[in-house]
Amino acid sequence: MIAKISSGSSTAGLIRYLYGPGRANEHTDPHLVASWDGYAPDPGRADDIAAARQQLVEDLDLRVKQAARLGRAPKQHMWHCSLRAAPGDRILDDAEWADIARRVVAATGVAPADDPDGCRWIAVRHAPDHIHIAATKVRGDLRPARHWNDYLTADRELVSIEKEYGLQQVIRGDRTAAKRPHRAEQEMALRNGQAKAARERLRTMVRTAAAAATDTDEFLVLLTRTKGVLIEVLHFPSGEPRGYKVALENDRNAKAEPVWFSGSTLAPDLSLPKIQSRLAAVEVPASAVEERLGPHAWHQATAATERIPHHLDQPDAEAAQAHLAAFGEALDAVALTAPPSIRTELRSAASAFERATRSRVRAEHHHARALRGAVKAMLREPAPKDGAALAMFLDAALLVVIAAARWHDRRQHEQQVAAAHKSLLHLQAAYDHSAATPLLGLGQRPPQNLADQYARLIRQAAPAHADQVLADPAAQALITAMADAEATGHDPKRLLQQAADERALDDARSPARTLAWRVHRLSQRPAPSQRALAAQARSTVLRSIPPPTPVTAAPHTAPTSRSWRR
Repeated sequence: MIAKISSGSSTAGLIRYLYGPGRANEHTDPHLVASWDGYAPDPGRADDIAAARQQLVEDLDLRVKQAARLGRAPKQHMWHCSLRAAPGDRILDDAEWADIARRVVAATGVAPADDPDGCRWIAVRHAPDHIHIAATKVRGDLRPARHWNDYLTADRELVSIEKEYGLQQVIRGDRTAAKRPHRAEQEMALRNGQAKAARERLRTMVRTAAAAATDTDEFLVLLTRTKGVLIEVLHFPSGEPRGYKVALENDRNAKAEPVWFSGSTLAPDLSLPKIQSRLAAVEVPASAVEERLGPHAWHQATAATERIPHHLDQPDAEAAQAHLAAFGEALDAVALTAPPSIRTELRSAASAFERATRSRVRAEHHHARALRGAVKAMLREPAPKDGAALAMFLDAALLVVIAAARWHDRRQHEQQVAAAHKSLLHLQAAYDHSAATPLLGLGQRPPQNLADQYARLIRQAAPAHADQVLADPAAQALITAMADAEATGHDPKRLLQQAADERALDDARSPARTLAWRVHRLSQRPAPSQRALAAQARSTVLRSIPPPTPVTAAPHTAPTSRSWRR
């Protein structure tokens, strides 16, 4: 059950709406189900509807007028709360809705139970699945209503109501979600032939620009160059930017003026100060294409992405939140460069995961410096044409989304969990499409003479998953990747063990695919020299030697005269 609360200044206007046909003729049989004293007039059951409606307005406004004579009446004196059952819930009768209304006005402080000075209120039902509560915010002692944090208190009461009435447990957030478009914004989008409101489209554009930029100036320039977007930058007296607002060229009000949105109204993390804090934690690595050394930027981004599940298992929640935010930017960036065949799925995945990048946990963005820098570099380097780099990244991204859902679930972040699950569906579809061709290319040339040898290595490196890996058709691609690695000077046993040890394979839908991509990525690095291998072996041996047992000092005794002479 969902509550929506607002304030207004016209009692007559709200009552006229509640007992009218509705904006889209959705009001059927409007009638009273409860009121402050049980005797309020009900226009829906009166012979003279206009007279009963006028009487109801006067009764509700009685204390407001008395407070106005003393100069105490609030300007926004109307409290309006709509309560809607979830789709699929059973139809509640009038008595049940009346009980729910009384509990909500009591919980919010509008009309506490057993308080004779509570505000005057009514509950009107004009559709099977919801009611409206209208109250005047002046108490019987002519003081203002005590309804602070009414949304949160109503929400907590609705949780209890859902359990007691056997209704669907609605997924609730933590007030960090982006603001939803108003009804007027949605209707304007429909008139303009758009599936999404201007607020949602601008949010995607701003988020994408932030993912691609390396500093504030580049972020603002990218927004300026975005087709169809108007931007206005606000400055401090010193000339430094302090904020921005954006609008769509074809989104205008009745006066033909652009409808502007500041960054903070698009999403809590899109204000200029918060974008600047993320951009400050960016260190773009040198281009591997320019320097002809080091791993490709896509491989760097994949390696950083593969480490995120490990970070999410650590107790540092601020660092984990930073990695989730950086991964959300990575999805935005990948959607920019993806082939048209999967771009829609990736944009949908990024849009869904955006909700999972925010929570009440404050992000310490410097922890995700490596991933964020690799993502910026990834946009500046062309992806390898064989599609393997994209498939490799998406394979790692799938495990991140699963780990993110688990991380949020441990903290009871219900909206974020749902967002991660929704993102996973789109990401899986994009991966299946992008991985098919590269995997087929690897699987068509397995080295027959080495297959048994590599199978033994697989059983040694990943014994818990060996049967599943070897039974998977993708095992041929894994064996080919191991053979290619050995041909370039790598030790296939060492490389496979490193791939298996990087992250647990329990979450992978196909461990064979995951291992194949990891081995393929690791083999792109230069093979270590004999000296490096020897140093690594010595380091491994030293780590395996237990620390020496501390020697307990003998108890101190006073020296004898003989010992002193010595």
